[in-house]
Amino acid sequence: MRRLNFGRSAVSAIVATLAMFTLGTSWAADGDVVRIGYQKSSTLTLIAKTRGTLEKALAPLGVKVQWLEFTSGTPLLEAVNLGSIDISADVADTVPIFAQAAGAKITYLALETPSPEAQAIVVPKNSPIKTVADLKGKRVAVTKGAGAHLLLTKALTNAGLSLKDVDLTFLQPPDARPAFERGSVDAWALWDPFLSELQKTDIRVVTDGKGITPYQRFYLASSAYAAKRPDVLRAFFNEVADTGRWAKQNPKAASEVLAPVVGTDVPTLERVINRRSLDVRLVQASVFEEQQKIADTFLSLGVLPAAVVAKNASVWSPK
Repeated sequence: MRRLNFGRSAVSAIVATLAMFTLGTSWAADGDVVRIGYQKSSTLTLIAKTRGTLEKALAPLGVKVQWLEFTSGTPLLEAVNLGSIDISADVADTVPIFAQAAGAKITYLALETPSPEAQAIVVPKNSPIKTVADLKGKRVAVTKGAGAHLLLTKALTNAGLSLKDVDLTFLQPPDARPAFERGSVDAWALWDPFLSELQKTDIRVVTDGKGITPYQRFYLASSAYAAKRPDVLRAFFNEVADTGRWAKQNPKAASEVLAPVVGTDVPTLERVINRRSLDVRLVQASVFEEQQKIADTFLSLGVLPAAVVAKNASVWSPK
C-alpha cells in the first residue's frame, strides 16, 4: 500500500491521532466499533457527534462509535489508506483524488452539494493586493490537496497566471493562521470554518469560489469496511442527511450545538451554515466528470503523483 505524500505536518497529525487511538481503545473488544474520522470543517458529523444521534442510530445494529479528529482532509484520508479509519466525514472534492493516486481503496459514500462561497483567498485588510492578478510574486499559504488548493490554481489561471507565478507555501490550517497573522505569507487560500473565524479580524476576501470551482464535499469509507458493513453506511448516510436538513432549518440551534465543540461563537458558525449547502445526497456517476477534471489539473501541474481514472473508484449504494 502506497503512502499518501502530504508533508511532514500532515504525517505528524496522523501519528498523534493514531497514538491516541491506540491508547483509547481498550473497550473496543466489547463489541463492534466503527471508527469515524472527522475534522473541524465536518459540520454535520460534528453536530451528529455532539447530539449523540449517530450512536442512537447505530445502537440497534450493536455498533459503537469511536471518533478521531484530524487537522484536515488529507491526513484523514491517509488514515483511511492505512486502515485506521472506517468512515471519513466530509472532505473537499480534491482529497479523494490524491487518495486514489496513492492507491487507497476508498468508496464514495455520499456527497454534499456545491458550496463555492465556503472557501476563499484572503489578504490583510490593508494589503496592496486587490485582485488575483496582484498575487504574482507574492507568498501564498494553502493546504496541499485541499479544495482551496484547486481554488487558488483555477483563480490564478483565470487571471492569466499559474502556481509558478506565486511563492507557494504548503501549510495545514493550524500553521497557516499564525504565518498569515505575522506576515510570513501575503495571502491565504482557506475554507470554512477557518474562513469565517478569520473574517472576525481585519481581512479582505480577494475572491471566493463562486464561478471558479464548485467545491463539493464527499463522505468516504474504506472499501473493505463498505463491503463488510453496508448497514452501518446506510445508518450513517441517513443520519448526516437528516442532520443537514435540520441544520439548514435551524441554523442558530445548530450553531449553538457546534460553538463549544469548534471553539468559536454562534454568529460565526451561523455564517458557516448559511454558506454551506449541507445538502447530503447519494453519489451519481456524473460527479466523476468534475473529479476527472480535478485529477487532470493536478497531474498537469506535477502535484499529483500518478494519473487517476476518477470513475474507477467504488461507489456505495443503499441497494
